Amino acid sequence: MALRKRTKKSSVQLNLSWSGKTELVGLVLEVVPCAASYLYPQYTVGLHAWFLDQVRQTDPKLSAYLHDSQSEKPFTISGLEGSLLSTGKNLHLQANETYRWYITVLSPSVIPWLAQWVQKLPEIIELRNAPLIIRAAEIALDPTTYKDLLETSRTSPTTKLKLSFVSPTSFRRKKHHFPLPVPNNLFHSYLRRWNDFSGINFEQEEFLAWVDECVLIQRHRLESIKVTAGKKGSVTGFTGAIELGLSSTASAQPEFEQLFYALGQFAPYCGTGHKTTFGLGQTRLGWLEEEKEPASSTQAILAQRIAELTEVFLLQRKRTGGTRAKDIAETWATILARRELGEPLQAIATDLEMPYQTVKTYAKLARRALADS
Repeated sequence: MALRKRTKKSSVQLNLSWSGKTELVGLVLEVVPCAASYLYPQYTVGLHAWFLDQVRQTDPKLSAYLHDSQSEKPFTISGLEGSLLSTGKNLHLQANETYRWYITVLSPSVIPWLAQWVQKLPEIIELRNAPLIIRAAEIALDPTTYKDLLETSRTSPTTKLKLSFVSPTSFRRKKHHFPLPVPNNLFHSYLRRWNDFSGINFEQEEFLAWVDECVLIQRHRLESIKVTAGKKGSVTGFTGAIELGLSSTASAQPEFEQLFYALGQFAPYCGTGHKTTFGLGQTRLGWLEEEKEPASSTQAILAQRIAELTEVFLLQRKRTGGTRAKDIAETWATILARRELGEPLQAIATDLEMPYQTVKTYAKLARRALADS
């Protein structure tokens, strides 16, 4: 689909439409900074909040579901793709530089809202200190249905599945990050979302046993990286590409072989691993040979500092087991690390969705605890 250009003052409705039967789709917006400006390292929190606010303005009930639901999230967003340079404590957005921002929706319940929203996109993405003009939009991932993904995978033209992870990707395993694309983790991630939204459910335990037995890693090119993601804490993830094949025994269960290829086609829509609504786990089909820009040094420095402080605060707590101690340690670490980079407490409180006074108190407690360590 050709891009439809818009000027800053225009209110042109972009010609983005799809069948009423559509259940999944991916969009990419081309955006340009209003002027040369700076982003804070955890700016994907702002993109996440802006997108949810767009939903809230027209469908508060759907917004509450997207924000608060404890089930699988029915959408993903990327970070900004383009030239993001580290400048001291921030990321530099260049004037007149075009950046690309991806949004995918993988639930039939969200598609009707998206179909209305794209007919009259807002002019500006309001991002703290760095508003972005929406200049163009196009469909990045074809509108489709879960049934079509499954049917087209019945006669897959290839015996290999190649996936590229273009943003840091990680899984949760035993309450820790697991930064490796082990087939069992990949397909567990995809099948959870598939079963949640498709209405075509498969038995998880049996399929994953088949994956463990039949899915082979034939080659990979991976790099690990620590990044900030979500509202607090840091994540150790991986980027790169992987090629998967099937053993000779895979065809003994043709329904699982078909599902294997269908989930591979599904991966770009749903993303891989966790925190996919904050830019992690962006996945593309194929082996992408081009070099991807590494995470900025500012983001990497912040992530490393949060990890270091989390460890310090966790060791100081008398009870280090369970999730509460780690949650508090990560919150303190995130607040203090961002303060060390010069971010105002009010901005941190907004991102964390916490009262300003609470964040102020936590900052003081964190500094005191660090001094006592």
